[in-house]
Amino acid sequence: MRFRVRKTAHVFERVGLAMAGAACGLFVGAYVGTAISPLTTQGFLLLMMLLGFVGFYLGIDTPQLPFDDAHSHIDAAEFLSSAGTLFATLTALGSVAIIVLRLEPHIAWSWLALFGWVGGVAMQIVAGAKARMRKA
Repeated sequence: MRFRVRKTAHVFERVGLAMAGAACGLFVGAYVGTAISPLTTQGFLLLMMLLGFVGFYLGIDTPQLPFDDAHSHIDAAEFLSSAGTLFATLTALGSVAIIVLRLEPHIAWSWLALFGWVGGVAMQIVAGAKARMRKA
């Protein structure tokens, strides 16, 4: 019984993190979509939210290497996960700031936000998949 409660709590935590990722994707999509007119679609917003959901679900809670293996080399999954989380959330924070403060930065910032978000979330997804593959 205790195991099921812990497992359920873990799933709730991961789903909550995934929803935070989806919210970040919504903000990045809203900013980028308003600045780059071909990306002003509901499909683009949904794609950005889906990427955030999957990335934050897989990438934030990656299984770590056993302590003995950790000293021999760098844990690529852990590094990718942390770097991807930093890039994705920094991009989301910047997007929210631009929206809330009603700024109109150069179009290059919009492309940087798009690539920063996709790159960060891609790193999270790869890190999560890599960590889970080595566990199996």
